[in-house]
Amino acid sequence: MLALAVPLLLLAAAGRGRAAAAGPGRDALREELLLSPLPAGDVAATFQFRTRWDADLPRGAVSHYRLFPKALGRLVAALGVRELHLALTQGFWRTQAWGQPPLQAPAGAELWVWFQPSVTDVDKAWKELSNILSGIFCASLNFIDATNTVTPTASFKPLGLANGTDHHLLRYAVLPREVVCTENLTPWKKLLPCGSKAGLAVLLKAERLFHSSYHSQAVHIRPICRDASCLAVSWELRQTLTVVFDTFSSGQGKKDWSLFKMFSRTLTDACPLASQSKVYVDISPKNKEKELLEVTPLPTSVYEAIVQGDKRSYAVYDLLSPSLFNTSRSLNVQFKWKRPEDSSEMPIPVLHAQRYVSGYGLQTGEISTLIYNTHPYRAFPVILLETVPWYLRLYVHTLTIITKGKENKPSYIHYQPAQDRRQPHLLEMLIQLPANSVTKISIQFERALLKWTEYPPDPNHGFYVGSSVLSALVPSIIAMKDMDVEESPLFTSLFPSSDGSSYFVRLYTEPLLVNLPTPDFSMPYNVICLTCTVVAVCYGSFYNLLTRTFHVEEPSRGGLAKWLANIIRKFRGVPPL
Repeated sequence: MLALAVPLLLLAAAGRGRAAAAGPGRDALREELLLSPLPAGDVAATFQFRTRWDADLPRGAVSHYRLFPKALGRLVAALGVRELHLALTQGFWRTQAWGQPPLQAPAGAELWVWFQPSVTDVDKAWKELSNILSGIFCASLNFIDATNTVTPTASFKPLGLANGTDHHLLRYAVLPREVVCTENLTPWKKLLPCGSKAGLAVLLKAERLFHSSYHSQAVHIRPICRDASCLAVSWELRQTLTVVFDTFSSGQGKKDWSLFKMFSRTLTDACPLASQSKVYVDISPKNKEKELLEVTPLPTSVYEAIVQGDKRSYAVYDLLSPSLFNTSRSLNVQFKWKRPEDSSEMPIPVLHAQRYVSGYGLQTGEISTLIYNTHPYRAFPVILLETVPWYLRLYVHTLTIITKGKENKPSYIHYQPAQDRRQPHLLEMLIQLPANSVTKISIQFERALLKWTEYPPDPNHGFYVGSSVLSALVPSIIAMKDMDVEESPLFTSLFPSSDGSSYFVRLYTEPLLVNLPTPDFSMPYNVICLTCTVVAVCYGSFYNLLTRTFHVEEPSRGGLAKWLANIIRKFRGVPPL
């Protein structure tokens, strides 16, 4: 029971009780932009558009939609969805170089959904939901089926109301080979109340967003309490977008950035439907002696918060403030480093991980995961979720967990074996990470030989294995404030915390690329071509012999014209006809 209670406590910090009531009114919109300078001149831009709607979708039929998208509202009501989380990501967040991400997602497409207890056939609702979302976001979510769907027991707890949670109502799937492009961004922007015509959404220019080293867009829907007593329920839609710009891909070659350099556009006004529209710039000093970053124009205010165990300062630009656009019609936030030679230092994150495949040949191999706890004196547990396709047959008896040269036995383990062409492997473990340690988790597998019709168009490229998921409550050195969600919705939703001594972190490792035994497809194609040619020639000749009728025609003697022609040819000395 203790092993089961720890993951429940660990993951409840993802924000289950963090959602409080918004101001009066039926619906409200808040938009925020967080600009975080990274080492080596990179910049991370995180957009969040938060729509809160006071309506009970699953119970009552709602006919009027104002800010909440009608497509998603009717989808939640029709299929009995309690929570929906969809992320489309291109690239990989480098935790060791960029620090802890505000919102991380695995490469490709990730979808996990909690259904209402009233849903009788969860698998049918899950399949229908993935097909509908595939049409809404122009993604390959319709390829989600039983072969890549799992039901975790501890890794993904509800972020909203969690009364009577049953893990059988949860479905999780990852498509690591999904390519994110403009076709996915366009329908995502259409869900915004102001579209891309006003507010922060005017910066969402596809040409600039996809010309970056990391791009991740997500949609999160969950129920929240309307008041402190939680007698009424509202629905929250959070649309988030994280982009990392680097000097190499942008061609700038300098560490000085601005909104125009990043997005080729500036801000002129806020969304008329938004009750809050702010831009945050992380101006925290990289060392404790002197501030290294300066921003222009002067911010309307400075906000200080404890984010992921570190005290940070943010320059705030309120687009709803009348004084912001007095001197200029547009807002072009510019920031540069005072001492660029010292700005590349980044503290190592407390929790980060790596994952790789080892071995040689095309018969067996080994998947290894390295989990780092760099905290000098605090140990904490972490939940590891592994989802491996069925064609990599795991040997569970070879599972080893080594920490500081000693065996580390998990406190909780759940394993669901795969079935060929039916379901993947599911492995969940609760592992204790000692202070200042590296934990290595390895398991051996055997590669299966697929049918030749099951190989993708480019089989020699390899097969993708989804990322591992790490969920943990990381201890914080600095006590965190219990901020109200309505006072600072950006930071409480991006960096949720359970109490003042820890904060919740969910990390994803790198996706793996594994080669399988691949036949020489040129031989079957040559055999098919040769067989078709032989069959065509032989069958055609044999068919002609069976169906053609032969008639003997006697030569005709000709008429008067032919007799006169032969007489003329005789006088001319020409042979007769």
